[in-house]
Amino acid sequence: MAHDTILEEILAAKREEVARLQLFRSAIRAQADAAPPPRGFEASLRRPGQVSVVAEFKRRSPSAGDINPYAQAAGVASVYASAGAGAISVLTDERFFGGSLEDLRSVRDAVGVPVLRKDFTLDPIQLYEARAAGADAVLLIVRALGDARLRELLGLAGELGLAVLTEVHDEEEMGRALDAGAEIVGVNARDLTTFKVDLDRSLQLIDTLPAEVVAVAESGIRSAEDAAAAGSAGADAVLVGGWLMGGDPAAGVEALVGHPRRPRRAAMKGAASTPAGVASPVAAPNILGGDAG
Repeated sequence: MAHDTILEEILAAKREEVARLQLFRSAIRAQADAAPPPRGFEASLRRPGQVSVVAEFKRRSPSAGDINPYAQAAGVASVYASAGAGAISVLTDERFFGGSLEDLRSVRDAVGVPVLRKDFTLDPIQLYEARAAGADAVLLIVRALGDARLRELLGLAGELGLAVLTEVHDEEEMGRALDAGAEIVGVNARDLTTFKVDLDRSLQLIDTLPAEVVAVAESGIRSAEDAAAAGSAGADAVLVGGWLMGGDPAAGVEALVGHPRRPRRAAMKGAASTPAGVASPVAAPNILGGDAG
């Protein structure tokens, strides 16, 4: 399948990037130590009784192709923040998504809300790199990581003051994320095999997350009605990218913010219904990484 080829290309390219970064490890760690204090990403997602919005900046994706190839990160992010976004997500992968760390730096300088680095994080050096660039949070994709590495990266992120959006797609991955100590869980509605979006299924999964976990609905949010449905399922926030980038960013964010959020079923029962996860072989990550379409 073409998707398999793209996945392998992304992973191979990311491993090459990591190998190059290791050559500058000392300098990157020094820059991370000198970075400004991180902003509260988790707090930005907790709006009592309301759904928060993580608005994503990206120019293109492997699935959709060009979305808004000439968009300027700082300008779009400023519009997002002014319209009420609680945080900004920035795609920093260059080869496949047209992003860069410079996009993240410019967004961090332009807005007062927390900034999430969206990329394929496979190695600790990428966490130092994210912190050095001013990221307040990073994405970890459970399916891309073994259990030991997932725990290692979650632990190091905590030491660096970085919040982590831990992305899952199914019950097994959710169990692994919770076992590893994930505090912010993003449930991606995009099926990793067919690449089709099933928002209803992802919202059913969100409804099973424990009360203390921050739940984020990723992919498939394309309207105020979808955001309202996420709130009804107990999602604390929605992460939306392509739909905003391909339309009116201000009107889009305004349509998504402030929908009522009800307690999740798991919270009302006092326990998660998701069983503890078991280790699984490392598989290819979702190349869309929360591509909301």
